[in-house]
Amino acid sequence: MENSAMNIQWYPGHMTKTRRMIADQLKHMDAVCEILDARVPLSSRNPDVEELTREKPRLIVLNRVDLADPDATKQWAAYFRGRGFAVLEANAKQGQGTRQFPAAVRTLLADKLAAYAEKGQAGRMLRVMILGIPNVGKSTFINQAARRKTAKAEDRPGVTRTKQWVPVDQSLELLDTPGMLWPKFEDPEVGFRLACTGAVKDEIMDLEELACRLMAYLGAHYPQALLERYKMEVDKDASGYALLEKAGRKRGFMLRGGEIDTGRMARILLDEFRGGKLGRFTLELPEDWEGRHG
Repeated sequence: MENSAMNIQWYPGHMTKTRRMIADQLKHMDAVCEILDARVPLSSRNPDVEELTREKPRLIVLNRVDLADPDATKQWAAYFRGRGFAVLEANAKQGQGTRQFPAAVRTLLADKLAAYAEKGQAGRMLRVMILGIPNVGKSTFINQAARRKTAKAEDRPGVTRTKQWVPVDQSLELLDTPGMLWPKFEDPEVGFRLACTGAVKDEIMDLEELACRLMAYLGAHYPQALLERYKMEVDKDASGYALLEKAGRKRGFMLRGGEIDTGRMARILLDEFRGGKLGRFTLELPEDWEGRHG
């Protein structure tokens, strides 16, 4: 079950409109900031953004580092820096990294600021476009960076639907944009990773299938976390479904006839993974993409 391709239909019409708006507004921007989920940095990066923004100075924010594997986050920060991006690690819910954001932008734009100063335009307004797919914590990050609640923030995808300007200080303002997914992903693993983190609405998912695949990944890469949380040993060759059943039995999620309620266990697993109760996990590493993606 956990090896089947995930067929996820997820491209609402408003995302086509969003892409056009972003392309139109970019010419007015000094820089672009992409908010990524540190647990799935490349899977949470819209490939269209690379093409749209390659001419602009760019800052990557690895958000939710509190939920991600710390060693993996170091690898990802080095990966993006090696490709010419400035990188900021953040936990927007707690404000970690957000206070450093204005300084990071000004460091990124140091040459432009020096040129403005030479022309007698010191203090000229800097404009930064904030981009990110749905549910990567973009609005929460903006609210923390601006130290006020201006961007609408909810823990579900697709909340921000229109662009909005958010002042950070007297010479820096942000353009918040709606979360933009892309029409088709070539790698089905991308869909799996985004579904695990909640970037794709649960209503269109087979949650039991998703949980089986997540169990298989955790069993292969983080067996100690499953032992600590669910008090279960992970057999080397166990399938994701077998692990889901085992966890359900340990939790006492039983139906009549001795059958295990794997549907209930699937929802618990996803909730605990997303909420950080299981531990800190990263679902992909730079090496997973080498040779397969640009």
